[in-house]
Amino acid sequence: MNDILVGGEQAVSAILVGLITRGIDEHECEISMDELERLLDTAGGTVYARMVQAKDSPDVRTCIGSGKVEELASLCKDGGVSLVVFDCDLSPAQIKNLEKALDADGNIRVLDRSMLILDIFALHATSAEGKLQVELAQLKYTIPRLFGRGTEMSRLGGGIGTRGPGESKLESDKRHIKRRIAALEEDIRALEAVRATQRKQREKSGLSKVAVAGYTNAGKSTLLNALTGAGILAEDKLFATLDPTTRKFVLPDTTEILLTDTVGFIRNLPHHLISAFRSTLEEVLYADVILVVLDYSDPECDAQLAVTTQLISELGAGEKPIVYALNKCDRIPHGTMCPRDVDRNRAVEISALTGEGLDALVSVLSEVIREGKRDTWFRFSHADQGRASQLYKNASVLRAEYLEDGVYLLATVDKKTMGMLADYITEAPELLDEELV
Repeated sequence: MNDILVGGEQAVSAILVGLITRGIDEHECEISMDELERLLDTAGGTVYARMVQAKDSPDVRTCIGSGKVEELASLCKDGGVSLVVFDCDLSPAQIKNLEKALDADGNIRVLDRSMLILDIFALHATSAEGKLQVELAQLKYTIPRLFGRGTEMSRLGGGIGTRGPGESKLESDKRHIKRRIAALEEDIRALEAVRATQRKQREKSGLSKVAVAGYTNAGKSTLLNALTGAGILAEDKLFATLDPTTRKFVLPDTTEILLTDTVGFIRNLPHHLISAFRSTLEEVLYADVILVVLDYSDPECDAQLAVTTQLISELGAGEKPIVYALNKCDRIPHGTMCPRDVDRNRAVEISALTGEGLDALVSVLSEVIREGKRDTWFRFSHADQGRASQLYKNASVLRAEYLEDGVYLLATVDKKTMGMLADYITEAPELLDEELV
């Protein structure tokens, strides 16, 4: 077998296969294949060869044509390659037919793009919720593609495409797997309820919530570490961070906000993966502001921005205010053209690694957060002090004046809090100096 040592461990050598069909040009396919190669590297594999076929539509039986299947089989045999990864989703029948055609003894494993991403998720999930989500996604997506594959069913792990807490379940029957899926879904619902409670507590705190989103490996974790010292694992790998992390951050005007790192996006991210990780991706939906981090040095920055914008929209957060962090500016000349579809007034060139531009980014973030709020006076009678406590919970109180007719509070409030306490909004008390009005 043509495997090599990487970091002291044996890395699986694989052949990558792409398909150029109607609506996909050669350049787009090449970019996607480059990304697939990086996914394989993240999973611990290396590329033996790449194969691309131009075809009007995928072959129903084997995705690629019969001639290409024979060519692929020869490549696998000559190189002693035991793994083939397709840059598209394959049906269970296609996987079965391909594995049979490539090696009658069942020694060659065929994965598709989704299965490889799931394998990486299994590698990087650390929280209880993350591990449950990975196992559930694996069972729902991978298991139907493994039934009827004979000796492959007896493998309990070892190698790309076999990792994760669910691999030992592959020997079980369908009924047992369905029970396992039901149990996982129940556990995840319980954890989602806990996460929902945590979100409510954050809302009661009155702190603005900022979701750090963007393409995988754009530098989100490095940025959060630079701003808050969160200590999140930050590697030059795809999906190095899977579990969301929330940290407090104090703006220059002493306002506290919550910054949450989120799962990275990627082109052709399957909808079932979005669904499986919706509870963590929803951090974007519940945020007041989205901080989109872009790899400014990547030639595909515009395309990655388009993918990020589309996924944010699909999550239902397309109308939220966005600040753009054009990261890794230390790798490119200053004055590089700003990506298309970016609001230049809300875009800042930064380097999360060196700290360049971070002060300017925080300044813009502060302005955008304050845009949705305004300083307002409230008056609470002595009998309504309980309602005054709501203001302290949901807003930033700047000043308090205790007078005969009640307490006057000047607070920076958002529209929601303003509506909730609309009956208590008042003019500035006359006894105050004009400079306080």
